[in-house]
Amino acid sequence: MPVASLVILDANIVTLNPGQPKVEAIAVQNGRIVAVGSNSEIRQYVGTDTRIVDAKGRTVVPGLVDCHVHMTGFGFFLQSPDLKNAQSIKEMQRMLREHASKNPGKGWVLGGRWDHEKFIEKRYPNRWDLDAAVSDRPVFLVRVCGHIGLANSEALRMAGITEKTVVEGGEIELDETSGQPNGILKENAMRLIWKKVPKPGLKAIEEASLLACTKAVEAGLTGVHWITESADQIQAIMNIDSEGKLPLRVYLGVPPKLLERRVNLHLSTRASNSKVKMGFVKLFADGSLGSRTAALKEPYSDEPSSNGLLLHPQKELCQLVLEAHKAGLQLAIHAIGDRAVENILDAYEEALKQYPRKDHRHRIEHCSILNPELIKRMKTLGIIASVQPHFVVSDFWLVDRVGKERARIAFAFKTLTKEGVLVVSGSDCPVEEISPLLGIWAAAAQRGSEEGLNTEQALKTYTVNAAHASFDETERGTIEVGKQADFTILSDDLVSVEPDNIKKIKIETTIVNGIIVYSRKDSTG
Repeated sequence: MPVASLVILDANIVTLNPGQPKVEAIAVQNGRIVAVGSNSEIRQYVGTDTRIVDAKGRTVVPGLVDCHVHMTGFGFFLQSPDLKNAQSIKEMQRMLREHASKNPGKGWVLGGRWDHEKFIEKRYPNRWDLDAAVSDRPVFLVRVCGHIGLANSEALRMAGITEKTVVEGGEIELDETSGQPNGILKENAMRLIWKKVPKPGLKAIEEASLLACTKAVEAGLTGVHWITESADQIQAIMNIDSEGKLPLRVYLGVPPKLLERRVNLHLSTRASNSKVKMGFVKLFADGSLGSRTAALKEPYSDEPSSNGLLLHPQKELCQLVLEAHKAGLQLAIHAIGDRAVENILDAYEEALKQYPRKDHRHRIEHCSILNPELIKRMKTLGIIASVQPHFVVSDFWLVDRVGKERARIAFAFKTLTKEGVLVVSGSDCPVEEISPLLGIWAAAAQRGSEEGLNTEQALKTYTVNAAHASFDETERGTIEVGKQADFTILSDDLVSVEPDNIKKIKIETTIVNGIIVYSRKDSTG
């Protein structure tokens, strides 16, 4: 019998293993579970050097995984003005003035998460609103959805944006009176600004990434599906990993432009003890409901002149999908509107016809607006639904945006699950808070109607299902002998508490590979 490096005793352990659903204790050695059972059984594994965690009756679940998060962006965001709680344009202006005063100079002011739906003015802010707050330096603020940016006059000037500028797959709004750009840039139009923003150095990216990781493990996460945007971001992750500083597991999502550089990025030659794994190719098919750029089959109820935006012509989308699929890669494509979902399914279906693959595990990210036919096609094609449960709470304006009928079948977590589509969950942080417990609460408590999940189903989307989505079902997702020792310890049993109380549960301890990477004071015995 091996001596354990770590044992957890006196716990309410929810294993999610049907063969042994509840146990009291766990023994870990070399980062793997060597035994699960009663306290008396597991005490036999205790030696002089064994770390003992007395759970004191608290609940242990398989390590929670966020399946859709922009970690590096989150880290930088934590260092920028957060406008999410601004209730008016005037309040946003005040926050910007304070930030500029505390950070003097001529450099860019970047930030975001503003939401005009919360503003008492009930309109988009514009360039002149920003100019009134900060006019002597460029300002660019991204809406909470990430699909609309707001630039002040100096930023527009630096980017060369005028009333004549046209962008494919994007929109530059013009002021109705003057005909000049009003500062609102949608989808691909935001790239014109980002091209002018100085790129952060590798050290700054590493610092931002580590900051995001710290917040993630504090939230109980043992793994993330980390969506990256540049080679430097990936290099920063690899550097942190090689230095032994990465506290959680990473499943990488990369844009198509980086595919040819995979070998140069050393993703296929990582060390055996690496926590980083090459993941999926991430594409965008449309925008967001909040910005009315999600591509819908029927017009928006509160803007009948618009069906949203498709970010790729169908032929181009099919070609991108085919190239990645043919190369044996997993795809994860952003689609919120039903028209975008339909286009993606057409592209997946065509790729699978040309190059059949039984276990591709391709994904659709968000899939907010669906219908029964689309859900059946997802099941037939073996597509994973990667959803963000807290959107149910944040998109409080949904009925106004898409009407009662479409809103009724939006965020179809229960129907997807019932029809046999694998559902995984994430936060889309920094769009939402990086909290799996908030996501579980939103799925279980906020949709007590037709599309709500029960708590165990919601938990599985962050554990069992998440492991399957990253091809790790034999390694993680349940608590059983032989699997990696990734656990999240909670203050209460989220399966037995009332759904409304789930968000009150505290993260006590986060354990990755048998090592405690976060612990609340006095919570590890």
